[in-house]
Amino acid sequence: MKKPKGSLISYMANKVKSEGGLNLAQGIPAFDPPQELMKLLSGVALGSFHQYAPGKGNPLLLEQLSLHYNKPIADFLIVNGATEAISTIFTYINKQFPDSALLSFSPVYESYKHLPRIFNTPFVNHDLKDGNIDFNLLQEQIEANNVKTIIFASPGNPLGKIWSRHELDELIALVNKYDLYLIVDAVYSDLFFDEKPQYPIENITKNIFYVNAFSKKFSITGWRIGYLLSHPIHMDALMDIHDYIGLSSPSVLQQALAIYLKEHNFGTNYCIDLRATLKANYLQMANALKELGFTVVDAQGGYFIWCSLPAKFESGLEFAINLYESKKVAVVPGIHFAENGNKMIRLNIARHAYEISMAIDRIKSFIDEN
Repeated sequence: MKKPKGSLISYMANKVKSEGGLNLAQGIPAFDPPQELMKLLSGVALGSFHQYAPGKGNPLLLEQLSLHYNKPIADFLIVNGATEAISTIFTYINKQFPDSALLSFSPVYESYKHLPRIFNTPFVNHDLKDGNIDFNLLQEQIEANNVKTIIFASPGNPLGKIWSRHELDELIALVNKYDLYLIVDAVYSDLFFDEKPQYPIENITKNIFYVNAFSKKFSITGWRIGYLLSHPIHMDALMDIHDYIGLSSPSVLQQALAIYLKEHNFGTNYCIDLRATLKANYLQMANALKELGFTVVDAQGGYFIWCSLPAKFESGLEFAINLYESKKVAVVPGIHFAENGNKMIRLNIARHAYEISMAIDRIKSFIDEN
């Protein structure tokens, strides 16, 4: 079967948007944002926040970030989602080291490998073996490929892996040894199942960039409000890039979000409830898939299940397309995330419980018929 052009996430999600069905392809949550946030938005929309926000971000929102992380306001930059944060940082690094490579860990989120492609610079893939890093191989890859930037997520996408303290310490040691830049993607930081993720940001050095967003934790992916945290030595250059490729995320939304964070303990209660929902969905879907012959890779958080197909199926691409055409359930073929992911698929479990049950029934029916 011929692979469609472009993003397979968009390809499968757009099928649902145009033809209907269950969208387990795109990382879109089915849940409503916090009701308190919606009420605040209604009030702010009647106010005077309809022009550009300050380039660095809404002052009250910056203040809330500073208090939450116990870091200076000057170290934060508010941007249009984590995607702009990552692209801004990569643009900055690539300008200084135009022939260097970016390395990430397979299965890899699409932005990590396509940013280097857009800039015509190398991407280096490190295959995780049973979810673990081979640090000897990683060091060889750094030396052999002129790697200057490493990016990882914890929990990740599509693999909901949470990195251990030992792994972080080993990685930081390599970053320091080779004077690399490390981009920490913490978009799913509040969406862990049991173990809370750790991040190497106790002391932000010049080698570490931290990226996060409010999109997933508050079910507001369309708001496009993210932020980055960096050492002050980089901030002027990052702001300069942001001025020309992002300028500011929506002013009204920033103000409403800032008030919500201040009045509701940074949204802690909403995140607690969302974590419980995601864990329940994960367990329900994972157990059902295992009964159907899938091999599910254990996840510790995030939105997704990463699994290999039952033995009688060879192609994740063929499986995904036929599953949608037959049962109107959209999933993403694993080859979108890993060169060796031909027998893999990714499913989004950030959906209502009834959708999870419906998807399980339809997948079972599809397998029984094939």
